[in-house]
Amino acid sequence: MDEAGSEDYCTRIVHDLGEVGADAWNALLRSAPGSNPFVRLEFLQALHETGCASARTGWEPHYLTLWRRDRLCAAVPLYRKHHSYGEYVFDWAWAEAHQRHGIAYYPKWLAAVPFTPVPGPRLLASDATARARMARELIDLFVESSLSTLHVLFPTEVEAACLAQAGALMRQSVQFHWFNPDYRTFDDYLANLAQPKRKKVRAERRKVETAGVSVRRCVGQEITEADWALFDLCYRNTYAAHHSSPYLNRQFFLRLAQTMPENLMLVVAARAGRDIAAALALFDDERVYGRYWGTLEAIPCLHFEVSYYQLIEFAIERGLKVIEGGAQGEHKHARGFQPVKTWSCHLLRHPAFADAVERYLARETGGIESYIDELHERSALRRPSAPS
Repeated sequence: MDEAGSEDYCTRIVHDLGEVGADAWNALLRSAPGSNPFVRLEFLQALHETGCASARTGWEPHYLTLWRRDRLCAAVPLYRKHHSYGEYVFDWAWAEAHQRHGIAYYPKWLAAVPFTPVPGPRLLASDATARARMARELIDLFVESSLSTLHVLFPTEVEAACLAQAGALMRQSVQFHWFNPDYRTFDDYLANLAQPKRKKVRAERRKVETAGVSVRRCVGQEITEADWALFDLCYRNTYAAHHSSPYLNRQFFLRLAQTMPENLMLVVAARAGRDIAAALALFDDERVYGRYWGTLEAIPCLHFEVSYYQLIEFAIERGLKVIEGGAQGEHKHARGFQPVKTWSCHLLRHPAFADAVERYLARETGGIESYIDELHERSALRRPSAPS
């Protein structure tokens, strides 16, 4: 732990969250608006201790924490980052521009949950005063360091505004979320789609059924070792089919199964007595978070069934209000997901680059606003629900 202090607060850089402890960290998370399972200590520690997000893979944990009389008051999941992979807010052009001018871009500061484009707390704080103080401490850390940039990815809107007030540039992007206005059945959801979209969803589900595929869902301790082995095989196979390597390993998923099973739901598809596909979602008391999927066979529309329609059925059955499907995906919009703004905040050390990025973001923001207006105009829903 590296420590500095002023007045009755002190800040500490924590390289291992075990030094903080699950009770203190998760209590802080519970008091933070927008909390979700991905910011739980168990999730973050699973990433670190299984080697998925570690110094070896270019993620050096430098968690910034704020303490008052030995009580944790605020924290930021902060990394010294040596590349821009696994972020889902793209700054490759910024890095290339620095390189062209002979200015080092990496390492950089990154406040985020690795490999997880899910909005949620990044300035975890016990109250608004601690949050504002944490924002200033984070920016002071950047200013006093020699690193090129600071990026805070997918904060809550309140946190983004807090950082903007402290001098950060704000960037908008768009995700697609599904909202449940108290549907009782999947047919209620279908009834709220425009007729061509409703017809398309039914046709996609029939294709999967006609292919002889059966689907089951299992939650928490219901997920067996065989299910995890299948999921891992499918997950890795799908990455290999796209000539890529997965960020996450089997040990990571098994660690989640041990430490936070109450947040896990697995969808498994089978055909001819053989399991052939799986999708893993996380959930809490309000939301479902579609995350990882893979398949061993190419079956038309199977991805939509396993990764979307099964999640919608699950959310309706449990009365959950939102499904967050992750980054990208106008194909989600065609199935009743709605556009939602997400935020990121940025500071650049070099004044010329900071000015250039500020002008770029002003143009980009105008484009985002127009894009969202266009999406609302061609919504798949007959009666769109207001995003929350």
